[in-house]
Amino acid sequence: MSNHSKTPKLEQYFMALTKAEASDLHLKAGHPPHIRKSSKLTASSAPPMSSDMILEMAQEIFNEEQAEKFEKFGSVDLAWEIEGGDRFRVNVFRQRGRISLAARRVTRDVPNFTQLHLPPIMEQVANVHQGLVLLSGPTGSGKSTTIAAMLNHINKTRACHIVTVEDPIEYLFEDELSLINQREIGVDVDNFPDALKYLMRQDPDVVLIGEMRDPATFTAALQAAETGHLVFGTVHASSSSQTIGRIMDLFPPESRERARNSLALNLQAIICQRLLPSIGEDIDRVPTVDILLANAIVRKLLMEGRDAELPDVIRAHESDGMLSFTESLFRLVEEELVEPKVAIAAAPNADELRMRMKGIKTSQGGIIR
Repeated sequence: MSNHSKTPKLEQYFMALTKAEASDLHLKAGHPPHIRKSSKLTASSAPPMSSDMILEMAQEIFNEEQAEKFEKFGSVDLAWEIEGGDRFRVNVFRQRGRISLAARRVTRDVPNFTQLHLPPIMEQVANVHQGLVLLSGPTGSGKSTTIAAMLNHINKTRACHIVTVEDPIEYLFEDELSLINQREIGVDVDNFPDALKYLMRQDPDVVLIGEMRDPATFTAALQAAETGHLVFGTVHASSSSQTIGRIMDLFPPESRERARNSLALNLQAIICQRLLPSIGEDIDRVPTVDILLANAIVRKLLMEGRDAELPDVIRAHESDGMLSFTESLFRLVEEELVEPKVAIAAAPNADELRMRMKGIKTSQGGIIR
């Protein structure tokens, strides 16, 4: 962060972004500033900016090292925090010989489960003290927001040490009962391996290891879970059962059995989600979720590699808090949060959802032995 005593001009743009409750700011030479709000990018009424104007504003917030990096590589990441306000993750870059800037607002306003329209079982998942909780779904499906809600629930209810390793930081937490340290890749630490190397020396109780993108990251998460920590992480997958396959694909064949056994022993839950446009008043989007809770049956199936049977377990244990996408979509329609046609288009099995909406619940699968 810069040590300039005067308020940088760019900070005025950041404050305007906060006031507009927008998520992103884009400055590009020859164009007016653009902001993104509710996923839509729109131009402001300000006049077009020159490359020199953008560079001058960026230089106001650069420190010496960042200025050198930008000069050498043509791109630099940095963070800027408004005192008592939001934090901004900034990337300044050259394109076609001109300067552009993109800034993401990192808010302190962490929504809770009710505000996110998530099922009550989420609180129960956040209350566990050890093991692995995975959030899966495509990019932009709200995984980071759901994890933030879970971490903030812990923050409000448990005196413990939470350490996050994020790329980038999505939400800023204020210490309540918990002590929270957030490390951002590229800003606070160079890379994930370095962050993970020192993680256990920081005496955490709860850990967030951003995206599970390689064997080393996932192995570190499993080792932390095995040694009594509660670990959160994200995976790109379209369902809870597919999440297992994606994790196994990270490992070479000779390492998969060991990884599978460790996962079976330490998994607490997989929450897969997608965001859908909402018809609820003042609600932009709502999550539909697929929730797998690791009971004895789930652990047995994982050990035996019977991942394809996990959807049947979810349907058979919805009274215990598990939730299939079909049931989740049905509830969103019933609560008048999502249009029926939108739910049917998003359903993994449209016919099954249509039958559910007509009051016919399909068979809950065979008995698992």
